[in-house]
Amino acid sequence: MSDRALVDLTIPGSAAWVCLVRRWVADALTVAGHREVDGARLIASELSGNAVLHTESGRPGGLVRVKVFGVTDSLARIEVIDEGAATVPLPRRSGDEECGGRGLWLVQQTAIRWGTRTVPKRWNLVWAEVSTLEALDMGDLEGVEEVPA
Repeated sequence: MSDRALVDLTIPGSAAWVCLVRRWVADALTVAGHREVDGARLIASELSGNAVLHTESGRPGGLVRVKVFGVTDSLARIEVIDEGAATVPLPRRSGDEECGGRGLWLVQQTAIRWGTRTVPKRWNLVWAEVSTLEALDMGDLEGVEEVPA
């Protein structure tokens, strides 16, 4: 992986900034030649939103750092560094009646792989790698004959 980030942002720990993170991530990957950036946009949104909602970064004066790497032409890595929390980020199953709690589950379903680690000052780094290849349009398969098994 290249150690040079396409995006390296430090934002206030406020939910109002999450929509800008989505835009900056998508724009940076698109300019770098990545074709399908919706998965990266979703992951950046969920991870930065979680940092604001569930960590010390969401307190007044808190900060969140977001980094995006173009690992290859078809793979991006998103890293979100927050100011730490009392719990470790883990995906969970939410009930149908719950309005939230699906963010890391979505990250897990969208990412090729993801994880967490503690960085100096007891901050948390949550990362995810996602494919940026164009999704196959099922309409492209019209007229293609099925091969018998």
